[in-house]
Amino acid sequence: MTRSARLHADGKTRCPWPGEDPLYVAYHDTEWGVPEFDDRALYEKLILDGFQAGLSWITILRKRDHFRNAFDDFQPDKIAHYNAKKIHALMNDAGIVRNRAKIEGTIASAKSYLKIMEEGAGFSKLLWDFVDGKPKVNQFKTTASVPAATPLSIKMSKELSSRGFKFVGPTIVYAFMQATGMVNDHLVTCFCHESCAGKRRSPRLKVK
Repeated sequence: MTRSARLHADGKTRCPWPGEDPLYVAYHDTEWGVPEFDDRALYEKLILDGFQAGLSWITILRKRDHFRNAFDDFQPDKIAHYNAKKIHALMNDAGIVRNRAKIEGTIASAKSYLKIMEEGAGFSKLLWDFVDGKPKVNQFKTTASVPAATPLSIKMSKELSSRGFKFVGPTIVYAFMQATGMVNDHLVTCFCHESCAGKRRSPRLKVK
């Protein structure tokens, strides 16, 4: 379906996908497409995009706080040491998406993340180097023009897979690149299209 940006009651024109859902609109306005450079935050987003596979992002967004609590605030050093008992507990946690392969993939990806952090300049630099360290700004007018994957997401997907990350197919990776501001895919008539590139994600408070 071809969809253009839509005017909301607050006078702002937005991409059509958040609809009128307040949580989704807030995510669209303040997070999606804003450049994220924090290593751990990028790991969290990549994992959540993996959990989204086969579901809608709003489903994950509504569960995100519970995910953070269940997965120790997505601290890779803790997740890498999860054992069978912890996996069993997660499989019985109705607040997350209970998928054993994705849970085990999260652990494998944490181990791969830690290896990258130990060996090189960091996870963020590895990923942002694919776009030369700055957002790629697209000029799409309708959602029909926005790709599901690109040669760049295929390249990043292969790199992550080769390093042991799980659930990092080209489509998941492209959604991740959009969300973390590596590509700016807000429609050109959306008010966020111009503002996103100049923003930088603020560190969020730790979950208590």
